[in-house]
Parts: sequence; C-alpha cells; structure tokens
Amino acid sequence: MRNAPPDLVIVASGVLTLPDGTGPERSYKSLDPVVMARVFAANTIGPALVAKHMLPLLPRDRRAVLAALSARVGSIGDNRVGGWHSYRASKAGLNMLVRNFAIELGRTHKQAVVVSLHPGTVDTALSEPFRANLPDGQLTDPDGAARNLLGVIDGLIPADSGQQFDWKGGRVPD
Repeated sequence: MRNAPPDLVIVASGVLTLPDGTGPERSYKSLDPVVMARVFAANTIGPALVAKHMLPLLPRDRRAVLAALSARVGSIGDNRVGGWHSYRASKAGLNMLVRNFAIELGRTHKQAVVVSLHPGTVDTALSEPFRANLPDGQLTDPDGAARNLLGVIDGLIPADSGQQFDWKGGRVPD
C-alpha cells in the first residue's frame, strides 16, 4: 500500500573503529574527545535522529517495531572487562534512548515495540580484528545474523518494549 505507515524500522548503523583505524580505546588513558564525539554520533545520535523521525510514523492501531542494532558490550550490568570506552558508552546511551522512546511511545502506541538488538559476532570487517579468541561456532555470517534478528523481532510483544535482546531472543541485562 502506498504511503502506509511502516510496521518495521531497523536502525543498523554503528562504528567500533573509525575509518582512520582509531579505536576502540583499551584504556581511559587513550580517550580523545574528537574520537568519542564521532563514535557517539554514529552509535547514539544517528539512531536517535532516525527514531525521532520514524516513531511518529508508526501505526497506532496495530503492532509495529523499531529495532536498533546495539551490542552486548553496551550493557552496564554485563560489563566485566571494561575497555572500548567510547563504543561501550555509546551503545549504553543507545540502550537508554531505546528505553526512553519505548516509554514515551507506549503512551500513544499501545502495540508498539521499541528495542535494541545484539546480533552476536557477525563475520564482517567490524569483527575481523577481534576474532582471535572467539570460541568455535560463535561467528555468524551476515545472512544468518539477519535471519536470527528477524526471528527475535517476530517474537516480540509490547511488554518487551524498551529492552535489549540478543540474537537468540535472550534478554541482555541493563
């Protein structure tokens, strides 16, 4: 149907390492405000602006989903190793915005679901430098990762709104 409201919006943007090879920081001693701003722009601010413009378009009379790709390392409760400061903080910021958007949208769109999704370790250029210690079977091809996330999205209900889920449908701690 032409000009129909979207039932599904997926925000699949983000950056771990900048195009010049900078990042991720392994120590607070490496923090650089310019690098941090660029990482936050891609991982937090960009998805927030997509949500700003897309959330009002979601239908009010049926289920609709806005899902943003995040990362398990953005979970404050699941962080046990530190490092990757800008990436972790920007994904935690994205997760907080998802929670905020879910609360606000839930007031007018009772069937809407707003979530962040952790796709797992996907066989892309982003993960390539960090695969050395990856357990067998933990690397997923991009098509498989997409299928996994679409399966998770299919199973979401409005009560899930504001949460983060991994590629298996498990809830990621805040």
